[in-house]
Amino acid sequence: MAKLDFEVPLHQSHAMDDEEIRAYKKRILRLLKKHNASIVAHYYTDDAIQELAEESGGFVSDSLEMARFGARSDATTLIVAGVKFMGETAKILSPEKRILMPTLEATCSLDLGCPPESFKIFCESFSDHTVVVYANTSAEIKAMADWVVTSSIGLDVVEFLMGEGKPIIWAPDKFLGSYINQQTGANMRLWNGSCVVHEEFKANGLKAIKSIHPDAAVLVHPESPPGVIELADVVGSTTQIIRAAVDLPNKKFIVATDTGIFHKMRSLAPGKIFIEAPTGGNGATCRSCAHCPWMGMNTLVNLENTLLHGLNEINVPENTREKAMIPLQRMLDFQA
Repeated sequence: MAKLDFEVPLHQSHAMDDEEIRAYKKRILRLLKKHNASIVAHYYTDDAIQELAEESGGFVSDSLEMARFGARSDATTLIVAGVKFMGETAKILSPEKRILMPTLEATCSLDLGCPPESFKIFCESFSDHTVVVYANTSAEIKAMADWVVTSSIGLDVVEFLMGEGKPIIWAPDKFLGSYINQQTGANMRLWNGSCVVHEEFKANGLKAIKSIHPDAAVLVHPESPPGVIELADVVGSTTQIIRAAVDLPNKKFIVATDTGIFHKMRSLAPGKIFIEAPTGGNGATCRSCAHCPWMGMNTLVNLENTLLHGLNEINVPENTREKAMIPLQRMLDFQA
């Protein structure tokens, strides 16, 4: 199985001063009210986007809770500030709502690395397997699946399926799949995908920074390489990592996930120190570093433009939506 090649965009953002930010927020708040719209933002988006979502009565969370909020919101228009699969998931769960995004160019390496044509062939090779796909996939991939999971429930769902004696296909993140295999003994068939942010974390660099801060707890997202996971005090989803930062007694934390999460962590645990886990060795540079370049495409500028002109609407063909809803509903029911 060949891994798909794709271009990772360089993260570029216009640094606004406080006055500019306030002006954009004021205009966007008026537009949200005018269009009965609500912002649903991911933890990995920039601070100003997260602040605006919460100040306007919207929501900031992980991908699953973003979709849940959108489904129960009274808003008729949802602005999904994140990456494209999140907008598609919102549309699948809330077909009656208009789903807009600040940009349709914001995607995900896990989504790009799992093209439907290739994945269909892969699944047909193991036709007796239950197909479990991560939420970070397109609507087309979800429509091929038996289950959709997030990192917060992936391990529990796999244990449930093992109890039923079912062999499993896991896609697309090989590191998360490998971690679940190691924890459960599931021996799932793994698709060869990875996250451009989490795959950059380095075990040697993490050991070095841990030696400088021996009192720091290490918080790691399970999309990271195995050597990094082995050094973790807590392995978990974005929500679980945030909860650990609040609940653990440590004053310092080394965090191996997207640095966008630091905004929420600092607001919930203001007396604590959060340190970015290393993404390279001495003198190294990387294009993704510890912030998703696609998440960085969400800005106040294009968010306002989307609202002004009704741009970047997400649509999912009804046949695909109906098929994708089945594994998504299983996920929602499992976690209820």
